[in-house]
Amino acid sequence: MAVDILPERQVRSGLARVFPWVDTRKTWRAHQPGKLVDNPFMLTSMRFCKSLAISVLRGFFITLLWHATIALAASDGMLWKIQAADGPISYLFGTIHVDDARVATLTEPISTALETVQVFMMEVLPSNDVSPYYMKEGSLAQWLTSAELEQVYAAADFHGLPREMAVRMKPWLLAMVFDLPVSQSPYTLDAKLYLQAQKSGKRLQALESQQEHFATLENLAMDEQLLLLRSVLKRSQEQKKQDFELMISAYLSGDPEQVAAIDQTLSAEDIPAELWDRLRIDLLDKRNVRMAERIASAARQQSIFVAVGAAHLPGNDGLLARLRQMGFVVMPAGTEARAGYNLPIPVPE
Repeated sequence: MAVDILPERQVRSGLARVFPWVDTRKTWRAHQPGKLVDNPFMLTSMRFCKSLAISVLRGFFITLLWHATIALAASDGMLWKIQAADGPISYLFGTIHVDDARVATLTEPISTALETVQVFMMEVLPSNDVSPYYMKEGSLAQWLTSAELEQVYAAADFHGLPREMAVRMKPWLLAMVFDLPVSQSPYTLDAKLYLQAQKSGKRLQALESQQEHFATLENLAMDEQLLLLRSVLKRSQEQKKQDFELMISAYLSGDPEQVAAIDQTLSAEDIPAELWDRLRIDLLDKRNVRMAERIASAARQQSIFVAVGAAHLPGNDGLLARLRQMGFVVMPAGTEARAGYNLPIPVPE
């Protein structure tokens, strides 16, 4: 089937969403008809959109989709001060991974907090390894029906992804991309945070290795990945838009508990309960244990700014509660703390 020629700007934005360090101009040229190459990714540009471990399906997405940006209205709820006894003030920032203009602004409170610290930490640092994104052999053509493959082609065109590339991607990745609105920009807040930290001479550290970060997604069986992809393909763009608006509204509330609530609500609608329970444990609970330990270890020694998905913050097993249990004072960075979970917890004697 002939490949439609897509506008360059659309392709570049789509590629930048999927491959964070791609020089999308080179990739665009490489994917014009007759010029497809096996590995065109010149991983040199600053197209970092944080991690691609964004969950698939509405709820599975929202779990790891909390990776990207903040608006002024949300800064009090998503930016937190953390401090160990006699230790420096550090910051924990809950993000959401979208490039929507309503939440994709690096505001003054965020910039100021970042400038005051010594170390910038994010879930995973950029890597030249694109292997987590591709099937080791074959393509989706051998797994999908002709009708489903046409849906993949249509969604790839809609999101600015060359079809030849899309059919080689792992189903969990395509589900992640196809469940989002059209990319507005190759730059998310994560890219801006990373670049500002780098420009300011901050030390850059990862909370997880690439292997740790992708482990849950990589361990999904092919039938589970295809289930997720097919679920996304069945949904209309209008349905996806409505869920996206719910996600944005929850994030802009500045309340991590609302993030968790909408996460659970959307997750329960389509994904099988057994699969969701397993993914939730692996994506949130287990990773929160590891992240909290590494955040605490770093924050006792130096001032840090940590950017993680907002779904990692709330709940008894969330990072806020775990850091408090480790003796940290945890409170909103804003001047007004709402009642309840936002109040600072004294360091035990």
